[in-house]
Amino acid sequence: MADEALFLLLHNEMVAGLYRAAEQGEGENGRCTTKLESMGFRVGQGLIERFTKDTARFKDELDIMKFVCKDFWTTVFKKQIDNLRTNHQGIYVLQDNKFRLLTQISAGKQYLEHAPKYLAFTCGLIRGGLSNLGIKSIVTAEVSSMPACK
Repeated sequence: MADEALFLLLHNEMVAGLYRAAEQGEGENGRCTTKLESMGFRVGQGLIERFTKDTARFKDELDIMKFVCKDFWTTVFKKQIDNLRTNHQGIYVLQDNKFRLLTQISAGKQYLEHAPKYLAFTCGLIRGGLSNLGIKSIVTAEVSSMPACK
C-alpha cells in the first residue's frame, strides 16, 4: 500500500514539476506532454521486460492485449481494466472507470481540461510495453467524465 502512495505522489510531482517549468519559460506545454509520454515509454519497456521474462510467447495481438489488461494493469494500478473492446482490425479500446491517477484530482467536470497531462505518462507506459512485445502502436487517451478514461 505504501508503494502505491509513493507512485501517486511521484506521478503528481512529475506532472506538476514539468508544467511548472513550462510556465516559467523553460519549455512549452506540448513538450511537457511529450516528455511525460517518453518517460512512460521507457518505464513501460522495462516493466514488460521484467513481467514477461518467465511467460510463454503470446500467440497474437489479442493475447498481448489481454495480458496488458489483466496482469500488467493489475501490477501497476492494482486493478484490472474494466473493459477491453476491439474491432479485430488492430484497434483496441481499454476502459478504466476509476483510473487511479485521476481519482486524486476530482470526480466532477471541474478539472476535465487538466486530465490529459495526467494521462500522458500512462499512454507512454502502454506504448512502451507494447513496443517491447513487438507491436508498434499509437496510444491516445480520452476522458469524457472523471475519473473514467479510455
